[in-house]
Amino acid sequence: MKVIPRRQAAQAPVYTVTNAPRPMSQDIGYRQRRYLISMSIRTGCFVGSVIAAMAGAPLWVVGLMVVGAVFLPYVSVIFANGGREPVAAARYSDPEGTHHKPLSGQRPEIGS
Repeated sequence: MKVIPRRQAAQAPVYTVTNAPRPMSQDIGYRQRRYLISMSIRTGCFVGSVIAAMAGAPLWVVGLMVVGAVFLPYVSVIFANGGREPVAAARYSDPEGTHHKPLSGQRPEIGS
């Protein structure tokens, strides 16, 4: 049996529920929704560029929409395949801080 010195045992990482990552199904759903929104914007840019070109809109407007329709798929795929989103770590604060309400207790009595 190996004895671990007390100093090393105290340095073991402690995990809290608030630091746990989101479930994989929730993370995949979030990335799918973000990709769908981005592709909807891309489709809108493509259709908008065709309609704007047929209506005689300025060339810079049509060009801006075409650039959006061309480059949005690349950006969308990079973000969708980028991996899991980081989760913010839990922050603990002092309960005696100035922004907290005082602890409950016996209320002062009203004199008559």
